[in-house]
Amino acid sequence: MYQTTDFTKGLKVEYRDEVWTIVECQHVSPGKGSAFVKTKLKSLQSGRVLELNFKAGVDKLDVPDVETHSMQYLYHDGDSYHFMNEKTYDQIKLSKEEIQDAHYYLQENSVVKVVFYKGKAVSVDVDNFVELPVQETQPNIKGDTSSGGGKPATLSTGLTVVVPFHVIEGDVIRIDTRSNKYMEKVK
Repeated sequence: MYQTTDFTKGLKVEYRDEVWTIVECQHVSPGKGSAFVKTKLKSLQSGRVLELNFKAGVDKLDVPDVETHSMQYLYHDGDSYHFMNEKTYDQIKLSKEEIQDAHYYLQENSVVKVVFYKGKAVSVDVDNFVELPVQETQPNIKGDTSSGGGKPATLSTGLTVVVPFHVIEGDVIRIDTRSNKYMEKVK
């Protein structure tokens, strides 16, 4: 059982027979009344988000039966995303709903962490930073570099991010998967 003092961002918990990830948590001590922990939970199975308050030091959440396996992303067939366990060569497939926004960071043959709940694959965890090539962006316009702004760029996976004006098609850039923000151009 997890106590409210164990709650941290990214912790996986079991609530109402589902696995949830704590997206945000904040300990609140109001001037009147007892302290509580304000949380935002995201379901690994459905992707829905709940905002809940738990009484500090009183409420508890279960530890989920979760395993993570490193698996190689093979391909997308239109309906499902296919992964292979690198040790056993077992293959699984997940729907777009199950992997949620992780499909924007999947490149063929890349290795990701697949989360299993009670023996069934339920979601994909990608690294905090990924490197993706720029597929399409506007050409550079002379004089734009001093404005400090940016331009939209579509990456090889279909994700659109705002990049600095010096980034051109074919460049490989590093993206923060938690915020979908450009971090740097990869040399």
